Amino acid sequence: QVQLVESGGGLVQPGESLRLSCAASGGIFSRSVMGWYRQAPGKQRELVATITNSGLTNYGDSVKGRFTISRDNDKNMVILQMNSLKPEDAAVYYCHARMVVIPRLIYWGQGTQVTVSS
Repeated sequence: QVQLVESGGGLVQPGESLRLSCAASGGIFSRSVMGWYRQAPGKQRELVATITNSGLTNYGDSVKGRFTISRDNDKNMVILQMNSLKPEDAAVYYCHARMVVIPRLIYWGQGTQVTVSS
């Protein structure tokens, strides 16, 4: 059974940092592009960052230069380091896995809340 379990969300003040983790199980990690998406109230879910198995990364424009995505292929984990957080970064952050081999399934975690407020 595939599971993506996020952790690390919470409340921080503007300018502070937060680190999100996602643990993947079910045998898909090495065959997936891993990523983070977020959804704020009343807004569509948007890309935060993705990372391939070989380490190629892609970031949403609003987080470039502030967020860093990484993955530990031995521990089946993907990390999102978020620095210089802004109030507009507040959202539910979802771990995402997109398999690169057939059947090319997509999986989502349950989400973790990030609140940025003074």
